[in-house]
Amino acid sequence: MSANRRKPVLVIGLGRFGAAVGMTLERMGHEVLGVDCDARLVQEFTRDLTRTVEADCTDVRTLEQLGVGDFEAAVVAIGTDIEASVLTVLALSDLGMTNIWAKATNDKHARILERTGATHVVFPEQRMGERVAHLLNERLLDFISFGDEFAIARLKAPEPIVGIPLVTSACRQKHHVTVVGVKRDGEDFIHAVPDTIIFPDDELVVSGRIADIEAFSAI
Repeated sequence: MSANRRKPVLVIGLGRFGAAVGMTLERMGHEVLGVDCDARLVQEFTRDLTRTVEADCTDVRTLEQLGVGDFEAAVVAIGTDIEASVLTVLALSDLGMTNIWAKATNDKHARILERTGATHVVFPEQRMGERVAHLLNERLLDFISFGDEFAIARLKAPEPIVGIPLVTSACRQKHHVTVVGVKRDGEDFIHAVPDTIIFPDDELVVSGRIADIEAFSAI
């Protein structure tokens, strides 16, 4: 492996989620082996991923043949076939894989995946639905939830804090949010400090509880 390549990752399931993960990992410098039971999908992504293979990864022997021990992590992106998803995670766990990311369709599926060896469980559709719902209010420009009512958001600076330094607007004390940084048109992102003065049309990156961020964006 060349010095500028990161450790290889195994992506099982080349639907929309799995393909997006695989291609992003490739752009980040990882070697990616994409595996799917559907020959059409395997062929479709043969030029986008380091290697693609048509195989059933619920079988431990198949995973052994694929050299699962050579991979830093595995992403089980099987969404519609819950049984195949769970059996694949179990097979990976049985082979000693300790970094398994798995896509879940609901809470019950997630609990089963965790009990069979998944170290990280994600809900891509649910997360995207929540993100879109928060962005629909048109006050937030971007939004990332951490699943415990805490989030980081990008938003236009509310008018009441424009023209004064952050120490004066006291966002943390009055609105229970922390202004992490400021982005101005044509300028680099700057980390916020108490003396930072907010200008009209500034975009802020703030952190806090979701309800507090929503309220702050509306002041």
